[in-house]
Amino acid sequence: MASGIRDKVAILGMGCSKFGERWDKEADDLMVEAFDEAIKDAGIEKNQIQAAWLATGIEEQHVGKSGVPLALALRLPFIPVTRVENYCASGTEAFRGAAYAVASGACDFALALGVEKLKDTGYGGLPQRSRGPLNSMFWANLSAPGSFAQLAAAYVAKHGCNASDLKQAMAHVSVKSHDNGARNPKAHLQSKITIDTVMNAPMVAAPLGLFDCCGVSDGSACAIVTTPEIAKSLGKSDIISVKALQLAVSNGLEAQHNSWDGSYFATTRIASTRAYEEAGIKKPREQISLLEVHDCFSVTELVTMEDLHISPEGGAIRDVLDGFYDADGTIPCQIDGGLKCFGHPIGASGLRMIYEMYLQLLGRAGQRQRKQPPVFGLTMNLGGFPHQNVCSVGIVGRHGA
Repeated sequence: MASGIRDKVAILGMGCSKFGERWDKEADDLMVEAFDEAIKDAGIEKNQIQAAWLATGIEEQHVGKSGVPLALALRLPFIPVTRVENYCASGTEAFRGAAYAVASGACDFALALGVEKLKDTGYGGLPQRSRGPLNSMFWANLSAPGSFAQLAAAYVAKHGCNASDLKQAMAHVSVKSHDNGARNPKAHLQSKITIDTVMNAPMVAAPLGLFDCCGVSDGSACAIVTTPEIAKSLGKSDIISVKALQLAVSNGLEAQHNSWDGSYFATTRIASTRAYEEAGIKKPREQISLLEVHDCFSVTELVTMEDLHISPEGGAIRDVLDGFYDADGTIPCQIDGGLKCFGHPIGASGLRMIYEMYLQLLGRAGQRQRKQPPVFGLTMNLGGFPHQNVCSVGIVGRHGA
């Protein structure tokens, strides 16, 4: 019977480029920037890598439809390279491919890298997709801010909460993340903001204002994985291993059946439940140390806290306003600044989340370092819209914990 990959895969090294408006760099430059940090951290030679996975979300813009650009940029030694795309969860999908390759025994060393160059597309937001049946059936006249604004409205309607309380909580989410991002030299945005700034910002799609929406940026992140046994043989004493990796994909229920009320992410609830089971976590609110979630919009982060079974249903607003998820709170969320401060280069975001967990678990996060030693770090990467999406949940921690 399948038992998952808990403690079968160790993160040997990770790297992350500076995120931002990298006008002077091409996608391959960003790949090299992230890889150079990762390979140095791993302490192995490039020719020891046996397979690689490349994540990009918008292949038409800069990379292409195959894994060849990664092999060319890094001069990989004629190994298998697979390009993957799973909406905004593409980065975690690349990591899943590399982790599964190691867990299966197919590879001793595998590479996952995500990259995106979105500032060059000319769009203020993500490039529009205009082909295929999904677009004509579900996405006509649909914008990301508009659909997530509907999520906020459905949440208020379901829980009977005050809309102004929700707006205050969303503002707190943004202020908290910008406070954290101000301490991160790799973040795109590194300035603190105030509650008043958020509350008085231009409206994008009510109730989502300007600071409730994440921006667009360029960036890359990278991971090299192996087995815990090999990591130990290389002299690694503090080993960070994968506890769980779960993926849930919408099957049409949310968009085509009235059993879904629009106030939550069905995929997140399913993926997180599976991830906790795989990791052996019984009480996530007590056992999870850190969170990195897909805060494409402030309301997304808030709703996700309930879908991850951390906050009780209808209780996320109170937890947020009480500082439960602040940097000095019980379970810090977006301690690196999140999508709010990094922006969202699609292929890179999921791996960037894991990168922060890796740094925190090793005590390398600098000014952001959590004083209380983390035990388990959870990442949640969401792609698509509330009614049709992909959700990946990963849990990492010290080997054997």
